[in-house]
Amino acid sequence: MVRSDRYSWRANWLHWSIAVLVLANLALGLFHESLLDGIKWVIPIHKSMGITVLALTLLRLGWRLTHRSPPLPVDITGWERAVAKAVHAVFYALLLALPLTGWMLSSNPARLRPMTWFWLFPIPPLPISDVTAKLGHNLHGAIAYFMLTLVLLHIAAALRHHLLLRDAVLDRMAPGLIRNG
Repeated sequence: MVRSDRYSWRANWLHWSIAVLVLANLALGLFHESLLDGIKWVIPIHKSMGITVLALTLLRLGWRLTHRSPPLPVDITGWERAVAKAVHAVFYALLLALPLTGWMLSSNPARLRPMTWFWLFPIPPLPISDVTAKLGHNLHGAIAYFMLTLVLLHIAAALRHHLLLRDAVLDRMAPGLIRNG
């Protein structure tokens, strides 16, 4: 039986897979120069996870364009619906921009940093100029901090709905262990 009030298991799997990868990759990216300096596998794993996030995000966008979201609970106000829609659009933009800018900075023709996907196969550099690669480098960190801020706000909003408002917003995407019903 398919429930119309919840996302499908495919959407759920994509959401949580991307969420775990993004959180892990933010930690690796933000701490690689301080806490993780000198650990040789950190940046190759960071790059591989970024490419994986990009691929999964493209799959998620494809799914999203061909499937309707389950309806929000009826007591969600108009402004909350508008904010939710805007936040999800920004998330998709960041989920594309963050790995693409990382790929750009790794593709700098002046300082080419070869990439592989978990040491299994090479990821070709993007055909870009040194100036474009530097733009990617400059944007990558700023986008990462914006992503971190949005993730924290997203988690706070989900917890607000689940713990304070006790509505069914989180139930739409929650794994079975934390659903209200």
